[in-house]
Amino acid sequence: MRSDWRRPAEFSLPGEGERRIKLRIAYDGSEYHGWQSQGNAISVQSVLSGILSSILSKETTVYASGRTDAGVHALCQVCHFDTLSSIEPHKWRVILNTKLPKSIRVLSSEEAPSGFHARFTTMSREYWYLAKCGTDMLPWDDKHVMPLPSIPDMELLNAYASCIFGTHDFTVFASARDPSESKVRDIYVSRWDMYRDSFGYPVYRYITAGNAFLYHQVRSMVGTMIAYAMKGRSPEDFRMLLESRDRSCVERTAPPDGLYLADVSYDEGKYQWFEDEYGRKDS
Repeated sequence: MRSDWRRPAEFSLPGEGERRIKLRIAYDGSEYHGWQSQGNAISVQSVLSGILSSILSKETTVYASGRTDAGVHALCQVCHFDTLSSIEPHKWRVILNTKLPKSIRVLSSEEAPSGFHARFTTMSREYWYLAKCGTDMLPWDDKHVMPLPSIPDMELLNAYASCIFGTHDFTVFASARDPSESKVRDIYVSRWDMYRDSFGYPVYRYITAGNAFLYHQVRSMVGTMIAYAMKGRSPEDFRMLLESRDRSCVERTAPPDGLYLADVSYDEGKYQWFEDEYGRKDS
């Protein structure tokens, strides 16, 4: 619950005379080694920070709502940087899009409200995972959609997805590399649906939203749900797996190709209904 979230009481704010510029960006993650700058690997953060540093003639770091792994895409990532520049906030979108590679697009730019931090004031994140039957894959789906030999039963997939909704310890779906002390997360949305792409082919989509996610959590949940459905495992089997907290029992983690950061929200009221209905009731 929100009262249990471990967030820093204080975090960096713009310095004297600086403005904090909030960016919404989208990117094709197949060309990058994730969001986070790391060594000699090309990352979204290193490209964006490098261009800003060049424009401002000063080393400038961009901070995001959270990291995305190598190969993971973003329909809406939110990030910020601080600057003394007098450039009007809305103009940063145009300026950056003339210099960024086409695999990264700035969707909007504005001055951030007081107290805003791209990471620490985030209230929720939403992810999509896209999959197709292999016979329906198009050339440009490679590295953007997960191919499946056949499509599992959607009713069964949604039965598994309903087990994920709510507040749970997600140790079973966390990578051994996840550093979080607590593996408990609030999941506000967990469902599968189907839509058709621009050419009429069916795309199967898993949608999930929560206060935060563990390292590889979404990909592990998707890989396990698909494998369980292929084997005809019961929803009760899936629920028992979640409650077991035994990482050795999960199925293969889905590849990064089909994963998209779809939305980042700073609206405290968006999932207040979850808090009201499922939050801790102090007596």
